[in-house]
Amino acid sequence: MTPEREKALKNLKTAKGQLEGIIKMIEEERYCIDISNQILASTALLKKANLHILSGHLHSCVKQAMQQGDSEEKLKEIEDVLGKLMK
Repeated sequence: MTPEREKALKNLKTAKGQLEGIIKMIEEERYCIDISNQILASTALLKKANLHILSGHLHSCVKQAMQQGDSEEKLKEIEDVLGKLMK
């Protein structure tokens, strides 16, 4: 597993634990602002995980495609993902 994927996996496992905690907070009818803050923290971890995955993709798949002169498809994929991130 690449270092970037290891970092993403760590973020996702942490987010999973946070989500389980958020579910428990809701079930216990905890204070809304506390729940919202935990949701924001989980969202930040998911974004970080995505960044690690995309970084790994750029440094491996896209780099390799560019070296082989076959970058158009990979660049289009990156454009599509960036478009989704901007929504």
